[in-house]
Amino acid sequence: MIRMNRRTLIMSSVAMTAALAAPRIMRASSPEFSFKFANIMPVDHPLNTRMTEASDKISQQTDGRVSIQVFPASQLGTDADMLSQLRSGGLDLLAQTGLIAATLVPPAAITGVGFAYPDYAHVWKSVDGELGRSIRTAFETVNLIAFEKMWDNGFRQTTSIGKPIKSPEDLKGFKIRVPPAPLWTSLFKSLGAAPTSIPWGETYSALQTHVADGLENPLAGIYFAKMYEVQKYLSRTNHMWDGFWILANRDNFEMLPEDLRDIVVTEINRSAIVQRADVEKLNSELQAELTSKGLEFIDIDVSKFRATLQASSFYSDWKGRFGEEAWALLESTSGKLI
Repeated sequence: MIRMNRRTLIMSSVAMTAALAAPRIMRASSPEFSFKFANIMPVDHPLNTRMTEASDKISQQTDGRVSIQVFPASQLGTDADMLSQLRSGGLDLLAQTGLIAATLVPPAAITGVGFAYPDYAHVWKSVDGELGRSIRTAFETVNLIAFEKMWDNGFRQTTSIGKPIKSPEDLKGFKIRVPPAPLWTSLFKSLGAAPTSIPWGETYSALQTHVADGLENPLAGIYFAKMYEVQKYLSRTNHMWDGFWILANRDNFEMLPEDLRDIVVTEINRSAIVQRADVEKLNSELQAELTSKGLEFIDIDVSKFRATLQASSFYSDWKGRFGEEAWALLESTSGKLI
């Protein structure tokens, strides 16, 4: 007869529990599906911190079968480089603004029309609604999948070094860095500025060397990229809202079994909602931090800038490019722009 004391019973129970659990937590030594996700934002931007969290959750929920490796800060090239890699299948997932993705899918730029959205409530109603749905459908024509929920980059502001921008007159001939996308160039030309297209990874040095004297970007982008080191003033123009589509190469993504695809889609869309809150909160809190870094904030009358834009052909030109149907979807949430 074998006698078992309390310690023996506990140890036996622990061993049995471990044995039963082991098959459920065992994972392959390497993932069955490895995806690369890339973007231009700094490693500590909410886009990358939340996508890293989503990647961890996806790995856990798929028992290690799916791995998503995050490549931030233009590690895999410029916007144009990465978009080309995505189309060829060399890159699996990419966070890309609609304005730059518009080189492939022109309707994607419409969410960046100047002064279209007064606040976040209007933004999310638009991109989560019919307008967003129509843009996602357009991505399908170039063999890309756009995830349902856009990620936030924020409302964009204008910075300068030589003088503060207080009115549209201050933009006359002003050399401002803009991303390489026609809508940005058109917007600032219509406001009287002299926009120059520079990839984000080259912007800091361009401001240092006065290739450009200012830039436009959300507060989070200015903060994480340390643009306050090469700029003096920030004018709250709120001239454009900017967000990221999470895009997937269709052929690569559909190699995943449907149950694994569902997990990836669910977690990335869920993280988008959290990231939106992160960026909105961050942009509302960053003024004090940026002020402490030496950036001077300028409050302006935004209506003067919008009136200058309306007096130009900007809205009518872009309505013609996007078409009546897409423009009507935009104005259903933005209100009349022309």
